[in-house]
Amino acid sequence: MSESTKKRVTRPMKERSTMPRTRSRHLTAPRAALAASLCLALAAGGCSRGLFDDEHALLRLPKERLRDVERRSLTPYIKQRQSESPAPTLAQQHEAASSRFANVESVEMDLERCRQSALTNNLDLRIARIAPSIESARVSEEEARFNAAFTLSAQTADFNQPTASTLVAAQSQTTRVTPGVRIPLRTGGTVSVDLPWNRNSDNNAFSTLNPSFATDFQFSISQPLLRNAGRRANTASLRIAAFDEQSAEARTKLEVIRQLAAVDRSYWRLYSARKQLEVRQQQYELAMEQLARAERRVRAELSTEIEVVRAQAGVAERLEGIILAQNDVLTQQRELKRIINEPGLTMSTTTVLVPSSEPDPVEYEFDREKLIAEALSNRMEMLDLELQLAADAARIAFNRNQALPLLSLDYTYRLNGLGGSTQDAMKQLRDDDFQDWALGLSAEIPLDNEQARSRIRQAVLLRQQRLASKDARALSITQEVLASIDQLDATWQRILAARQSVVLNTRSLQAEQRQFDVGNSTSTDVLDAAARLADAQLAEIRAIADYQIAQVDLSFATGTLLGASKVSFEAEPQPDLDRPDPAESVEGAQRADR
Repeated sequence: MSESTKKRVTRPMKERSTMPRTRSRHLTAPRAALAASLCLALAAGGCSRGLFDDEHALLRLPKERLRDVERRSLTPYIKQRQSESPAPTLAQQHEAASSRFANVESVEMDLERCRQSALTNNLDLRIARIAPSIESARVSEEEARFNAAFTLSAQTADFNQPTASTLVAAQSQTTRVTPGVRIPLRTGGTVSVDLPWNRNSDNNAFSTLNPSFATDFQFSISQPLLRNAGRRANTASLRIAAFDEQSAEARTKLEVIRQLAAVDRSYWRLYSARKQLEVRQQQYELAMEQLARAERRVRAELSTEIEVVRAQAGVAERLEGIILAQNDVLTQQRELKRIINEPGLTMSTTTVLVPSSEPDPVEYEFDREKLIAEALSNRMEMLDLELQLAADAARIAFNRNQALPLLSLDYTYRLNGLGGSTQDAMKQLRDDDFQDWALGLSAEIPLDNEQARSRIRQAVLLRQQRLASKDARALSITQEVLASIDQLDATWQRILAARQSVVLNTRSLQAEQRQFDVGNSTSTDVLDAAARLADAQLAEIRAIADYQIAQVDLSFATGTLLGASKVSFEAEPQPDLDRPDPAESVEGAQRADR
């Protein structure tokens, strides 16, 4: 090779090799930016409270609060220690017992008001009403999967690379911005419409356009043909979410029925407790009258002193019964207050609830088969199972679709525009001189499809389990209805028997009192007759209350409620996302920490 040839060959290479050096001073700013970014990232990761720290993660409870069990003494909570004093007399004890309800505000409550208060204020119902709203939000989430989205990608690059040919640029700058719209289809495909814009400049001396601008219009669609293909497969999650929403509403309705039935039961238990307290008061008065008769006979020397002692023992026994009955009233009253949760009538208040609705027991005869059919039709548990079975069927169909091979069809159509400016590129794009398209087919076939087949088997077995649960629930509901009818019949017979017993024991008590007045009976005999009368009266009260509760149980067993008014409820409204949730604030977390 001649010397001149060597010069012609080596000279361009020397010139090309010197280009990066002339470019080195222009890389100072990007390198500085990169170094600054690395320093910032290291500082953020190394500092204890960097830019990306989560303040909530630093709030931790003391270990002692979570692990140590404290001992508690009741002494600090005693308001006033009772000083030692002589034992109170029976009259003083009765006065102390009677003062528990003396000078205390009382409120008459009928059954309808209790039901209304429970519907408005019951916390369990408030919790249950949130479930449909949660499922409704999930349905909205599934529907939003098919909403269109605006897409935007932007990129800028600066390349500085040695090349082996003068026809290839060693230095180039590229800027690319691609706005577009992506539209998911309910058939499983995706449509994209993009309008990419490019700016490219380089140091190639042979470039016709430098810088050059490219503006394209691109339409593309990707459609699965087997797996994930079709509306049924792609809307399966939406249908399941809709079934779950209705199932949540059915469970909420069941909770409404359960809480209102609990209101009725608690109301009649309170009614029974107050009536039993009245009987205990009457028994105390009878015992006091017997004590007075015994004292008169002893003073008249017609009886011995033992009769007074026996009468006093009877008074003491009746006093204990009053105390126990009063405590039962307070317990049942507190339970009713908890259920209705009416403002001003909380459990901590001393306000006395006086039931004003009186029972009206009437004998009923029922068509058992018709009631069973109504129960199976109305019970929300059966409806809930039906909705879950429908959701199971949708899952089985979806899992069968997922077991198919993955076969997708892709198509792209593009209009191209290029020019020395954006306006020139857009003009060429409008002229529609340059077009291209591409059509492709892609497939994926698993060699072992056991994972998908296992999902199908699980879904089928779950549905079979649910079907068995449905049959078992039907038997359980049938048993509840028949047991409620039997309980109602038996309670009615108890009412009749208790009423007859009250009449006979009243006559027996009157006879014993007359025998005592003439000296043919003792105080023990009179008090025993009064106790038998009290037992008969209490049995009648319990039977009447149980009869009302048995009607409530029968209504609940058939999926309905007693009463003439129809009950309607609404789910909890969706939260306003524009208003911050106090529970998510740092202050709320700190209060929880304390």
